[in-house]
Amino acid sequence: MKKKVWSGNVARRGLAAVCALAMTATMLTGCGKKKEDASEGSSAQGTAAQTSSQDSDEVFTVGIPQDLDSLDPHIAQSAGTREVLFNIFEGLVKPDEKGNMNPAIASSYKISEDATEYTFTIRENVLFHNGATVTADDVVASLQRYKDTGASIFETVDAIEKVDDSTVKVTLSKPNTEFLSYCTVAIMPKDTTDAETNPIGTGPYKFVSRTALENLVVEKFDEYWDVDNAAHIKNVVFKVEANPDNIVADLEGGSIDMYARITSDQADQLSDSFEIYEGEMNLVQALYVNNAVEPFDNELVRQALCYAIDPQEIMDFVSGGAGVEIGSAMFPSFDKYFDESLNDTYNQDVDKAKELLAQAGYPDGFTFTIKVPSNYTPHIDTAEVIVEQLEAIGVTAQIKKIEWNTWLEDVYNNKDYEATIVGFDASTLNASSLLYRYTSDAHNNMFNYSNADYDKAFATAQATVDEAEQIKYYKECEKILSQTAAAVYIQDLPSFVALNSKYTGYTFYPLYVQDIAKIKLAE
Repeated sequence: MKKKVWSGNVARRGLAAVCALAMTATMLTGCGKKKEDASEGSSAQGTAAQTSSQDSDEVFTVGIPQDLDSLDPHIAQSAGTREVLFNIFEGLVKPDEKGNMNPAIASSYKISEDATEYTFTIRENVLFHNGATVTADDVVASLQRYKDTGASIFETVDAIEKVDDSTVKVTLSKPNTEFLSYCTVAIMPKDTTDAETNPIGTGPYKFVSRTALENLVVEKFDEYWDVDNAAHIKNVVFKVEANPDNIVADLEGGSIDMYARITSDQADQLSDSFEIYEGEMNLVQALYVNNAVEPFDNELVRQALCYAIDPQEIMDFVSGGAGVEIGSAMFPSFDKYFDESLNDTYNQDVDKAKELLAQAGYPDGFTFTIKVPSNYTPHIDTAEVIVEQLEAIGVTAQIKKIEWNTWLEDVYNNKDYEATIVGFDASTLNASSLLYRYTSDAHNNMFNYSNADYDKAFATAQATVDEAEQIKYYKECEKILSQTAAAVYIQDLPSFVALNSKYTGYTFYPLYVQDIAKIKLAE
């Protein structure tokens, strides 16, 4: 591979991967005492960001694989949308590249001993993109607006109160030591009525325009409160590149300057005009099956598929061997929750797979369809390998490529599918964001998975404020998912990012984020 600049796998696995949950660990340590984090965000505040010698007025164009499903951060669903909106909106806290939750709109916070009350001090002199100062009323309105969408992570929020002009308190109906990571919810003006067409946040970039299916245009916000992390590039365009076959040509031709998550083959095709950054996607890629549809409502059938699949063969084909095998719904960056032993639950065994199919009543196999988003080459490539591997056990899988918006509507929202291949990320940097969706009554349980033991283990993990106990039950959840073959878990995909060599500063995060404020002209 050409000019590999930085390996997120090597740099993060030893230190930053553990740090990805340092915030949670800190909150859970020393139960019985009042937990408090009064740490500040950047001490350098002001009403205007200073212009540095690195600032550039030229247009920086970022290729993205699909159109945004919404500009309203409270209803946006896809990780691809959230990673773009990260540049426009901020919450009370904000993740950094090491996974720490740093104060943002809040300058500090306190957590009650029983983890049911979270009190935030609102930072002074933070401006919205429309020039208005952020107030406690804006915070209360934003959090309430998000709760009113039916967001699952706010289901236990009992009250959102303005204590005084600089303080907001959130009260939960039961303890939740992970709730701080939920407080990345975007803060918007309290009178927001048109977030879909005029999104107003506090981030380093402000909205300029959007052309559906084509692009989103933003520009540097000169009044950004965090001057140490202000943007360098003034004008940025997020250009929709829905056809993966055009990516290399568009990079070389100059119509885009950066593209995240290119394939290893695409990276090898690029000239020395590009730097290739390597990391991990921090997601759970799997062959997800609809557990309510025949024959996948039969656990033996799902287990047979698991025995038929060889993740290493998939990784060899998709990314030249890069990637990390996973045996359940957790990726390795969540070090303390990840159980590597689950990778051995199913080792490829064609005879065992055939035996299970016969026991399930399918001795001659069956035929099914895998719906795959057409704009994600790694998932399509994965599907092609799986089709070949399943042939060995007499199962015929047919690939149906569909557009991303169609996938969201048909597969994710309406559960109209037999199988699909995608990756799920941890949008709130905690274990429950990956595991909640498997609970029987979860609104986003697109798998139709239902298991009483799983529900009980998850509820127990959520209820405790003891870190060791919580880890124990989250791992129990992962074990149940693996043993019952809720899905055919494959890998945490590698992430290759192509950046024009005249720029530098690309930074990996332990979640889906494209932090364009860090990009600047190379010296």
